[in-house]
Amino acid sequence: MAGKDCIAIACDLRLGMQSVGVSSNFEKIFEYDSVYLGLTGLATDVITLSEEFRMKHNMYKMREERRMEPDTFANLVSSSLYEKRFGPYFVGPIVAGLNSKTGKPFICGFDLIGAIDFAKDFIVAGTATDQLYGMCESLWEPDLEPEDLFETISQALLNAQDRDALSGWGAVVYIITKDKVVKRLLKTRQD
Repeated sequence: MAGKDCIAIACDLRLGMQSVGVSSNFEKIFEYDSVYLGLTGLATDVITLSEEFRMKHNMYKMREERRMEPDTFANLVSSSLYEKRFGPYFVGPIVAGLNSKTGKPFICGFDLIGAIDFAKDFIVAGTATDQLYGMCESLWEPDLEPEDLFETISQALLNAQDRDALSGWGAVVYIITKDKVVKRLLKTRQD
């Protein structure tokens, strides 16, 4: 979710095999300096891609001698997914970050083969996508301050999880401003 010169990214902590819960601490958000990547989908692909993007991000920093901007990272994700279009990774990536020059929020999502879906308000992915769209559309407002953005994304995520049996078991929320990053854990139902 985008706010006023801030962004929030959140995920549940459930790792499951269909309706069987395997773990309640599988975080799906990965930090690459000032860019955040959310990966939903097949757990092995999530881990593989997060490490591949870490390697590509580090190579960029070494070659270019500067930090990678969120829109550049989004293009990296898109091209990496498109390379595997005939045998795609089963993931739903989301990229979020603040532009280091302008401080403006940047959020986008992707399909399996890397087509970018830019958004100015919010983007969702995962098993509770339908529920999340409804909750985000009803709760999100333009130019939310960081605390209001935290409350909005938390309520949207918690209410969507309550309506989806394949998500839940806790949640984590990152609130990113130009000065700091705040990570908060949320308690949710454990069934």
